[in-house]
Amino acid sequence: MRILIADDHSLFRDGLRSLLNAQGHDVVGEARNGKEALVLAKELQPDLVLMDVSMPELDGIEATRQLMADVPGVKVVILTASEDDVTLFDAIKAGAQGYLQKNLEADDFFALLDRAAAGEPAMTPALAKRLLQEFAKPLPKPAAEEEEVLTPRERGVLELMVAGVTSNRKLAKELDLSENTVKFHVRNILDKLRLHDRAQVVGYALRKKMADK
Repeated sequence: MRILIADDHSLFRDGLRSLLNAQGHDVVGEARNGKEALVLAKELQPDLVLMDVSMPELDGIEATRQLMADVPGVKVVILTASEDDVTLFDAIKAGAQGYLQKNLEADDFFALLDRAAAGEPAMTPALAKRLLQEFAKPLPKPAAEEEEVLTPRERGVLELMVAGVTSNRKLAKELDLSENTVKFHVRNILDKLRLHDRAQVVGYALRKKMADK
């Protein structure tokens, strides 16, 4: 498997690279921050990116979100010391294939990495349980002020959806964007308004008259 490591600690990258090479994986590049990870992922097209969360210039969560839009074929596994639930939930919502903590035993780490390579969720049973418990909670109704967090580009996408342009292909043509970028904006709209699908977004926008603002 061709792997890109993104972590701002050089000693950790060195140790991880040695472990991965010993298991027959090919470390094709190393990034010191989220911005470098984006550039290298586009250039090198790795199978998988091992992404730290806390990095300078661009954090791992936002880098993951942008990678899913710009390099949709790559899988991202968060590898972090953080045990914060919010970080876990944000990583999965950003599109991460897995979430692994740095204190894992090597055997467990490589077993979960193989799961990620096969397209399966990669996380320990304890983290999976926490994730399922969170997603099992009823979603709160969107607060009226949340519509104000949409960026101008997201509002433009929303207005077209309300007007009946709902497919990624048509939205991309209208906005002169790539389909992957459109998917990125639609996913952000869903997350910010805490809704499940495009039909709910359109219904909510019509009720709140958001497209008229």
